[in-house]
Amino acid sequence: MIQVGKVIKGRTIVHPFDLRIEPGQVVALCGGNGAGKSTILRMIVGITQPSSGTIELNGLDWKRRRVEYLSQIGYMPDHFNFSAGLTASETIRFYASLRGRTASEADMALRAVGLEEARNKRVSVFSKGMQQRLLFAQAILADPALVVLDEPTNGLDPYWMEAFVDLVKEIKMKGRSVIFSTHHLQVAEAVADRAVFLMNGQIARSATIDEYRAEYGAMGLHGAFSALFTRQQNPEEKHEGKASVKINIRSR
Repeated sequence: MIQVGKVIKGRTIVHPFDLRIEPGQVVALCGGNGAGKSTILRMIVGITQPSSGTIELNGLDWKRRRVEYLSQIGYMPDHFNFSAGLTASETIRFYASLRGRTASEADMALRAVGLEEARNKRVSVFSKGMQQRLLFAQAILADPALVVLDEPTNGLDPYWMEAFVDLVKEIKMKGRSVIFSTHHLQVAEAVADRAVFLMNGQIARSATIDEYRAEYGAMGLHGAFSALFTRQQNPEEKHEGKASVKINIRSR
């Protein structure tokens, strides 16, 4: 269970909201820059401390049982600089050692993201897309109960955006849960079970992909986004916003 909000220097960055992540469920956080997506994810993984509230994963409190809590999470940040002097294989094996995983499991993670042939190349020569894939590999190598991905498709070419969808579906089939942020609505619609639109740090709309399609037809999430954007330009129109953050995560 997560009940959190975030205030910085008197300014509310994330308003409280309700969100439940079930086992095997994929949740997409959608919204523009400054909407609060990354802040929410950083609170879930323990990088940013909530101003108020609690977070629990499988009954583990993020603060009182921090080590156990974090052992069940795999995290892919939006930006990260790997040690340029190491190869992809050395890098992923280092992270495997931190998570108590074998070299064989590290190699499997590289293979899953299509970096097996580049395993002996130094990370310094990797493109943005290859670095993103390496980040994804370290997030999944420990087979965590919850995978948290911050803008995972940034820098990926169309082929690997499709591969990302397939990889997330594989995680889901194992009964693991995924929450990720994105501004690529087509990716969210292709892989998520639920999409949450954030505006100015609060939920503007939360619904299943099927519910969006039932309401907007073929336009799906794009139709929902257009409606929300229009509503934002006309603030006199009422919209459903939550006044508190409550996230229940039951990933297994």
